Amino acid sequence: MGIYSYELYNYYNVENIIRLGSCGGYTKDLKLFDLVLVDNTYTESNYALSLNNEDCHYISSSQSLNNKIEQASSMLSIELVKANTLCGEAFDRYMTNMNKMLERIPKKYHITGAEMEAFALFYNAKILNKQASCLLTVVDSYYYNEKATAAQRQSSLNNMIKLGLESAILL
Repeated sequence: MGIYSYELYNYYNVENIIRLGSCGGYTKDLKLFDLVLVDNTYTESNYALSLNNEDCHYISSSQSLNNKIEQASSMLSIELVKANTLCGEAFDRYMTNMNKMLERIPKKYHITGAEMEAFALFYNAKILNKQASCLLTVVDSYYYNEKATAAQRQSSLNNMIKLGLESAILL
C-alpha cells in the first residue's frame, strides 16, 4: 500500500483514495459483516521513520473524505461503525501469541479491529497533502472467535463496495 498509494498520489495526481478491504474485530462492539469506517490507525511499524524520518505510529484518516462516506452511507441506509484500527504487519491468526501483541497496543487508542494497509495510506496522504480513507468489512472476530466462510466473504462485501463507489461519486 505504501508504494502504490505514494505513486498514485505523487506521479498520477490522484487526490483521494478510499481503501476497501476486510478486517478482524477485536472487541464485542464489532460483529461479523459490520462495515467499519476507520477514524484513526495505530501501527508498530517504522513506515513513517523509514519514509520521512518521523517517529509516527498513530494517524488519522481524512475527515473530509470520511464525511463523504458518512453522507453516502446515510443516502444508502447502510450502517457504519467509526473505529480505530491496528495496522499490523502479520495476520493475527499466524501470530505465536496474539494476546501479547494486544497487550502492547496502547489502550488510549481504543483499537477495535485490525487490518494491514491503512497506516501507509494515511501517512502518504498526510505528507503529500492528499485525502485518504479506509472502509472495511469485518470478516473475523477475535472476541467472538468467528470467521466468515469463503462463500460469505464473496457475498458480504457488496455493501462496502456499493458504499465506496457511491462515496467516490460524491467527490
